[in-house]
Amino acid sequence: MAQSQIQEQRLAEQQRLTQSITQQQLLQSQLTELPVTQLVERIQAEMDDNPALEPSTDEGDGYSENVEYTEQSENADAYEQEERQSALDEALQSLGRDDEDLPVYQGGMSNQEERESMVYGQSLSFYDQLKEQMGMINLTEQQQSIMEYLIGSLDDDGLLRKPLHAIADELAIYHGVDVNEEQIEQVLTMLQDFDPAGIGARSLQECLLLQVKRREPSRLKELMERVLNKYFELFTKKHWKQLQQALRLTDLQAETLISELRKLNPKPGTSMGEVVGHSIQQITPDFIIDTLDDGTVSFQLNTGDIPELHVSPSFTETLEEYQHNKDNMSRQMKEALLYTKKKVDAAQNFIEAIRQRHHTLTIVMRAIIQWQHRFFEEGDEASLRPMILKDISERTGLDLSTVSRVSNSKYAQTRWGTFPLRYFFNDGYTTTEGEELSTRQIKVALRDLIDGEDKAHPLSDETLRQMLAGKGYPIARRTVAKYREQLGIPVARLRK
Repeated sequence: MAQSQIQEQRLAEQQRLTQSITQQQLLQSQLTELPVTQLVERIQAEMDDNPALEPSTDEGDGYSENVEYTEQSENADAYEQEERQSALDEALQSLGRDDEDLPVYQGGMSNQEERESMVYGQSLSFYDQLKEQMGMINLTEQQQSIMEYLIGSLDDDGLLRKPLHAIADELAIYHGVDVNEEQIEQVLTMLQDFDPAGIGARSLQECLLLQVKRREPSRLKELMERVLNKYFELFTKKHWKQLQQALRLTDLQAETLISELRKLNPKPGTSMGEVVGHSIQQITPDFIIDTLDDGTVSFQLNTGDIPELHVSPSFTETLEEYQHNKDNMSRQMKEALLYTKKKVDAAQNFIEAIRQRHHTLTIVMRAIIQWQHRFFEEGDEASLRPMILKDISERTGLDLSTVSRVSNSKYAQTRWGTFPLRYFFNDGYTTTEGEELSTRQIKVALRDLIDGEDKAHPLSDETLRQMLAGKGYPIARRTVAKYREQLGIPVARLRK
């Protein structure tokens, strides 16, 4: 009997240990993914929640800082409806423009000014929040890979602007995941059930419909869906009178319908962070990389306002005092002991997770610099070597998902500008002679050819293919078209 009890106690202790390790690994993963600005906020929140965790230096009155944050949050709420309506108006207006007037993403960011002027708010954080929601549903290993790739493919507004066939190709080429469009769409449907409503939509129309779909059944909901499905063009052009006539509504009914439609959010990704148009921050790099004239490359982590943390001496002293008096403790003292130990353990685990984040970021950045050393020496985009997440995973010994977390939303300040870490990752192309080329090299050569063409007689994709082959880039015509589209360059007839 006694032997059985001992075995049960050991099993229970082992289960607790396993659970503790899992929770610690989860904490480390979460902190690793955060860029420096969000890490500072996460540390402050942890210190607010755990009195056993303290900064090594006096950072001022924590309570007054918390009050200030609350006031800012209330002000943000006051802006939300106004900004959402303004954003929707802008989105609708853009639908009425000619294609040539619409903003085009220039793949690879062709000049340093573009890189240095990039801004971000909390929009970058929606990746982490969507991953948390992803952990709440049952997915197969293949569906997890698809879901992670879909989330990583969303733009800052939370919309998916990449066609499913392109995602299928990229999953197969870069990640060895062989799936068809139907399988991807099945996972995308799951993503579109995440919060906020509208996330993962492939168009403004789908984005707004996804939001209306979540409303409770009502006559108003039916009218909103009818407008978005059948009269979307009238809606985008704000032809309210024509809408009213088509739907046979009274003035009051039309006013209510239009008011509700204007509350829809065309940019669900921004609602997971700061209010659109307010408190936008300049990029804060997570890595500072320095290149000397002799080609030596060094780097350091940007610690920003990250405080040095330690466990509160008063808590550790109290814990020691309680543990010395275990045999003569009242029930109240035992409860105090459990509380103190829980807070001290949590503080120690958090400090260790911060240290682990520092270590992980350091070895990943070191591996990236070693792999792309020539770029950090010269700053030439064409000198970037083919490099995928798996390459850095194998070089560092870290899990592929860990490398992905590090590279997802962090920036590196270099002698040549500030770049997102994902900029240094690019796929490769192997020639018939076995030479491995970076697709970035091919895109640079393609852009140079188009920049130098006679604008009165622009080069066709077939002519570009032949010219690239002459430069040592033997790629297919459809690949030329694909890279041209990724660079945001129109077909020849539209370049005249």
